[in-house]
Amino acid sequence: MGETRGMTNPGRVRVERVRESSTATTLELFFDLVFVFALTQVTAFMANDLTARGLLRGVLLIAVVWWCWVGYSWLSNVVKADEGAARVTMLVAMSSMFLLALAIPESYVDLPGGLPGPTVFAVAYLALRLVHLVLFWIISADDPVLRRQVGRFAPTMVGGTALLLLAADTSGDAQLLLWVGAVAADYGGTLLIGAKGWRLNSARHFAERHGLIVIVALGESIVAIGVGVTDLPISWPVIIAATLGLAVSASMWWTYFDTSALLGESALANAESDERVSMARAAFTYLHLPMMIGIVMLALGLKKVLEYVGDTEHHTISDKLYGVPLVALYGGVALYLLSQVGFAYRCYRNLKVFRLVTAVLLVALVPLVAGLPALASLGVLAVVVIGLNVVESIMFRSARDEIRHGDHPE
Repeated sequence: MGETRGMTNPGRVRVERVRESSTATTLELFFDLVFVFALTQVTAFMANDLTARGLLRGVLLIAVVWWCWVGYSWLSNVVKADEGAARVTMLVAMSSMFLLALAIPESYVDLPGGLPGPTVFAVAYLALRLVHLVLFWIISADDPVLRRQVGRFAPTMVGGTALLLLAADTSGDAQLLLWVGAVAADYGGTLLIGAKGWRLNSARHFAERHGLIVIVALGESIVAIGVGVTDLPISWPVIIAATLGLAVSASMWWTYFDTSALLGESALANAESDERVSMARAAFTYLHLPMMIGIVMLALGLKKVLEYVGDTEHHTISDKLYGVPLVALYGGVALYLLSQVGFAYRCYRNLKVFRLVTAVLLVALVPLVAGLPALASLGVLAVVVIGLNVVESIMFRSARDEIRHGDHPE
């Protein structure tokens, strides 16, 4: 992997500092697998409650799970994740994340028998946040500015986790409001304390971590295709729908990794001091959240399309996709593209007009495709997103070639 500074001993805890040339460790990738399991659980959760309320609950779940992941992405950019005390911390965090993911089906409403699901979810979240905060506090012993920032960050953790614990003992609108408050405390509180004081030792590592999590999240959308036809016979409609779904997922990969991810990493590497931290927080921590939400919404839509075309006992090939599944299918891709527009503008001040127009088009198409069979709705979506990549590749051919194949200094 990448180079690191020598072992340090802040607060008598053995850790290894990350350098600019560091890359993601295998332990971090292992951690990501637990995260993607949580996303799969959220997709299944929303699939069982195809209402606006169910969609909102799913979005709040993604926000909570994402906040757990980003906390450790910042931590492992300061100290190497698989060395010293950080390794133990990551393994404990993985266990907590896994328990949190297991409790997602009961995160709002407890099922009969066993432990109280909402409480298990909240306690697992508390453990994740507490372990993260403690290690951050310890490794900042020789950095007074970082120690001060960690101290300012602590109340946001206390506020968010306390509200989730309170939500575990409530139900209905009160519970939903407490969840909204918990997310607001975490995200809003971190925004209010500012970026100054945090440390980002490696732009390369940070950008790579977020690129990898986008890949594994897109992989979850592919899993949703398979899950949608589990135990159903293979047929031509299933083959066509699966191919179209894969084409949409591949197109979403293309929009992020063709040039945007490269330019984003370059901009982050060229930024200095507080501007680097500010860019990382805005473009990666915050603007990648709607990307995650969009990917999970797409997975939900794909899952339902495959059920419609494959389950011939309950559906016909002419059945229409409507309501939440249709909104998730088109709205998820639109949200993903809009977040990329924000990402590109924040990192390198480029307004992605074609992606902005495509996102608006997808939203406008929702009522129009509601009258089409589910397979046709997916086909229209595939044509639009593939068309976006074709147009951008042709219009910006020279710039794209320079970005991908030009000589760039390390």
